[in-house]
Amino acid sequence: MNLSDEEFDHLISAAMDDLPQKYIKGLDNVAIVYADDPDENQRQKSELKPDSLLLGLYEGIPLTKRGAGYTFVLPDKITLFKNPILAVTSTPEQLYEQIKRTLWHEIAHYYGLNHDDIRRVQA
Repeated sequence: MNLSDEEFDHLISAAMDDLPQKYIKGLDNVAIVYADDPDENQRQKSELKPDSLLLGLYEGIPLTKRGAGYTFVLPDKITLFKNPILAVTSTPEQLYEQIKRTLWHEIAHYYGLNHDDIRRVQA
């Protein structure tokens, strides 16, 4: 599939509209962005193996770790990576569902869920 940045951005916005709004409205000081691929720093933070794909990444301080001193900080960031997401999908429907699933996964990290918690919630 070939997808422009504008089309990818539109799909992210649509996916946000489809997710439970109580979780979207609860996002505070979070930037949601996209990139073609993770940069080297993001790959290292994720401890990504050379042959692995990173579909999304949450960078920030989860709500469960914030204390009284959490003020005047840069926004947390959720990044969706277009090329890896395209690599694991083959239809427009799969693409949209993968964007939505990846976005939900990264938002769950913002709320303090780890990968085991996320798997339990999704099961």
